Amino acid sequence: MGLCDYIRMSMRSIISSMKGVSEVNEEVPLEYGVTRFLSETPTTPIRFMNLNGYEAVGNLWSDRERIASYFHVKKNEITERLLHAISHPAKPVEIDTPQFDDNVKDDFDLRELPIPRLFRGDAGRYVTAAVAVAEFEGKRNLSFHRLMLLDDRRFAIRLVPRHLYTMYRSCAAKGKDLPVAFCIGVCPSILLAAATSLEYGQDEMEIASSLRQSTLGEPVQVARIRNGNIVPAYSEFVLEGRITSAMVEEGPFVDITGTYDKRRMQPVVEIDRVYHAQKPIFHIVLPGSVEHYLLMGLPREPLIHRAVAQVVPDVHAVRLTEGGCCWLHGVVSITKNKEGDGVNAVMAAFTGHPSMKRVIIVDRDIDVFNDRDVEWAVATRFQASRGLVRVDNAAGSSLDPSSEGRTSKIGLDATKPLGAEGFEKVALP
Repeated sequence: MGLCDYIRMSMRSIISSMKGVSEVNEEVPLEYGVTRFLSETPTTPIRFMNLNGYEAVGNLWSDRERIASYFHVKKNEITERLLHAISHPAKPVEIDTPQFDDNVKDDFDLRELPIPRLFRGDAGRYVTAAVAVAEFEGKRNLSFHRLMLLDDRRFAIRLVPRHLYTMYRSCAAKGKDLPVAFCIGVCPSILLAAATSLEYGQDEMEIASSLRQSTLGEPVQVARIRNGNIVPAYSEFVLEGRITSAMVEEGPFVDITGTYDKRRMQPVVEIDRVYHAQKPIFHIVLPGSVEHYLLMGLPREPLIHRAVAQVVPDVHAVRLTEGGCCWLHGVVSITKNKEGDGVNAVMAAFTGHPSMKRVIIVDRDIDVFNDRDVEWAVATRFQASRGLVRVDNAAGSSLDPSSEGRTSKIGLDATKPLGAEGFEKVALP
């Protein structure tokens, strides 16, 4: 692989190879302008040619088929490829000449970037598609974090108590800032890997590299920036900075359910340096959109698959549904070996994705990607008296406005009884 092969991974190359991209050539205002276009056609990629003087794109990964097409696989194979990548991480390839190498700015104003304000109740302008890269004590972490623009050089970062939060707290305990890089405009291998939920210390960059290697035959290319972090070499923008001990109120902000997340005191990020490609394209994920659903939810499906496979060997497909924001509702298809496997699969699925509050278990002949097919299975194969699992007072997702910290979960065993007749859908002659 040549040193300039990262060009094939760039946002411009990805968009150019896509069909059905809609271009907006008029100047679009930063205040709510992109929201109208992205919400009117939620599964159509929209390319904004003039957003505060920059190009930007949204709805880019708003369709499973489009994500699968990028990786040259079928949509029901994405879970399998992610599972393989998690189990077989691969080292990325470090290069010296990333595409952002010639555009390094120490003198900048973040307010000049195409960072939009998306909804009227938002606390300000937000970066919504940034993948944070940080290293601490030999461990590297990639994760998504929203960034609320504060002024010319600072953001407020939303940190949930997971791996980046752990690194930040460990640094703060030593009286130090945590060096970090925020990468905007990266390929789906990075986006999906950054949204996986792995053990602390597992390197999502190696998951991304394995995913790309197994599907496209080439590893992820990375480059080292000045603060020591290694980032994707084809990033459109890299914002290099530090998560400080200073705190500020962050939010409200529309999250994945289309409702407002609450205000919180969150750390301040100080940006020291901005890198960008030639004619960079800024990626925007509209909160509560299909793209938000898929980028956040799809990487959780392999974890559900793995958990269910520990109790039922034949797991065929997993889907977090768009109606449940690809976060709260799911469907799993299995082949039972014995009665009770469906109920066991319910409990295992909740273990694989603790934020899920409803899961439906179906047989292999049901297409989990077809809502009508799944509802048919519930209508003809489910009886609450023997197939309903209910768990009360479980820890719930903070994204679910009805949970108030705890939730009731329900599982539906919509599999047919073993050996019983009259449950097969009649085949057309």
